[in-house]
Amino acid sequence: MKRPLARFDVLDRSTSVAGRYCARLFAQLGAHVCRTAATDDRLLGYGGEAGIAFGKWLDAGKVRSAGSAPSSATVAIVDDGEPTPDDILRLEIGWFFPDGPYSHWLGNDPIVQALAGLAHGFGPAEGPPILARGHAPQIVAGTTAFIAALAGLIGRMRGASIDSAAVSIFEAACCFSEPNAVSYAHFGHMGSRLGINRFIPTYPCSIYPAANGWLGVTCLTPAQWGALADMIGKPELAHDGRFATTLDRLDHADAIDAILRPAFADRDAIEAAEEGQARRIPMAAVPDLADLPAIPHWRDRRSFDANGAPTLPFLLDWDAATSHLPAIGSNDPPLAGIRVVDFTMGWAGPLSTRTLADLGADVIKIESDARPDWWRGWERPEPGAAVEAAPVFSVVNRGKRGVVLDLKTPEGLVQAEALVRRADIVIDNFAPGILAKLGLDQHRLRQLRPGVVIVSMGAFGATGPWSGFRAYGSTVEQASGIPTINGAEDMPPALQHIAYGDPVAGLYAAVAALVGLAAREEKGGCTADLAQVETLFQVAADAIIARRVTGAALPRTASKRSTLAPCGCFAAAGDDQWVAVACHDEDTWHALCLFTGRADWILDHDLASPEGRSRRSDEIEAMLARVIAGHDPEAISAALQAAGIPAAPVHSIEALVEDPQLQQAGYWVALERSHLGRHVAGAAPFRFDGTRPYADRPAPLLGEHQDAILGGVSQSRTLA
Repeated sequence: MKRPLARFDVLDRSTSVAGRYCARLFAQLGAHVCRTAATDDRLLGYGGEAGIAFGKWLDAGKVRSAGSAPSSATVAIVDDGEPTPDDILRLEIGWFFPDGPYSHWLGNDPIVQALAGLAHGFGPAEGPPILARGHAPQIVAGTTAFIAALAGLIGRMRGASIDSAAVSIFEAACCFSEPNAVSYAHFGHMGSRLGINRFIPTYPCSIYPAANGWLGVTCLTPAQWGALADMIGKPELAHDGRFATTLDRLDHADAIDAILRPAFADRDAIEAAEEGQARRIPMAAVPDLADLPAIPHWRDRRSFDANGAPTLPFLLDWDAATSHLPAIGSNDPPLAGIRVVDFTMGWAGPLSTRTLADLGADVIKIESDARPDWWRGWERPEPGAAVEAAPVFSVVNRGKRGVVLDLKTPEGLVQAEALVRRADIVIDNFAPGILAKLGLDQHRLRQLRPGVVIVSMGAFGATGPWSGFRAYGSTVEQASGIPTINGAEDMPPALQHIAYGDPVAGLYAAVAALVGLAAREEKGGCTADLAQVETLFQVAADAIIARRVTGAALPRTASKRSTLAPCGCFAAAGDDQWVAVACHDEDTWHALCLFTGRADWILDHDLASPEGRSRRSDEIEAMLARVIAGHDPEAISAALQAAGIPAAPVHSIEALVEDPQLQQAGYWVALERSHLGRHVAGAAPFRFDGTRPYADRPAPLLGEHQDAILGGVSQSRTLA
């Protein structure tokens, strides 16, 4: 059967992980990808043979060529400034956009983690912050670039004049921090680092030793805390005033840990997680990466290939109800005239539909009076200001229109069906089966709108033995196994974020929706069964592959790397102020030696490789600590960068909205909204022909567009 993107020919000229991963997505989805760039992959990921194997994974499905571009190429993926053939879509991926003070800075994954607010909250309370392992910023940027490129191709198919797309890796990585950065800045809150597996506002949100591994536990609601108390045989804890709310529990985290550690120490991790899930508690075993491919749930979903490497994070099914996408004007955005019915809540789902709104789609957000989006408030909020004043909700729902429906009533179901009849895409992130119980299963959706693209994005997917598992973004990270590679050896597996899985899953849901749309003319409507946990296998691919290649547990070395040295965070002037430094090649190492007055190190054979520098990291880091101490983090970072050394201030979460690069490049946009007033939100981290698209409509008030969209619809079948 013809694969969904078989109509496209892609030229991969990129040397970055981001560009190569973007091209990998095209190849895995059926495009013909010709790779012309050559790279030395021995310093990728965990280095050596593992790095080479990761490079092969990035390039799987591509055709190698040292010659010119194929004449049929439709898109070329390039690094900064590289020329491309005429008449094809040019996709350029760089660390920073060219209109800001960082435009000439050197970038790498640790530096972007520091700038994007990812590192500051991760690590021991007393510091230093930890730079997480892997290439997550580039994988996320590659995914974002795929979204921009495929949307650009869809727009060109429909008549839009789009010659180029560009993506900033820094801005793409801001997806992890944007909602909380805006919320903290809006209310004047300060970011904090509370220690390993402790994040505002949720506790427990941690990982505990079990008899045969590790167990992840997250409790946000009172019902979840009460169920956990009952599960461990201590129901009285549900009524203990110390633990009444999530913030109360965070204040008493040591006491909770002292209760939960012995409660799970003798339990089988998977059995305990399954019991917790049966009690509606978001729990998950935290697996060794080597065990992932053999876990029945992931085996059933074909989440890994025969070599144990991650496959695509969604399953696609087609209905053969083909139809053409309507033509648009040359200046229209790529998804102009495309309607999205949005049954999503929280972060992951709304980010996916916001991305589609940025591309020009008309997104109709559906909520109910009884159950509005829970990002308006953790529990059932009161009407009025309390339900409308959450910046986190406003950030991920800008650009949409909103209606209120009660799908449990006949009238509400009829109204929803009327919306689906006019929809091109339907997305939900409910637990699998919820829409079906409400009368809108896949069969009914396809009856209502043949050719519709359906994206379901349950945490563990819609199929498989764990499909009904409940999860937050922390549960998704726990179940992915990523915490087992982060932190230090004397720490439990370490979460790096309160909800790391959410933004990653949101981006891949947008990917799935665009793939379905792009192939509708040839393959018909599409159902994409996405598992949020699987999206993190993409982020962890270098580690998953290294675990298989080396056959040994991967070392947990905090910020230190054997392939990137020196690499770490160093105290600067001021309370909890830090600077990240990460030298990714010999040129940057030599520049550091000259800047610090240690030119003799350039001739030191023991320091001539990253591995050698890693072995003497204590000596090098002590020197760096002396150089950076007492300096303003912004000023010393700029001085180091001017000398050719990758460095950056370690931004706290609220500082992100003041970042001069993001401000000058136009990433932050100002919106006005009732009850919230003037606030900022992040725009799309990509540009078409030099112009950044973003949907400038503020997030909808609850039911704000009821009349405009539904009018008098009750038993009728029409709507505006």
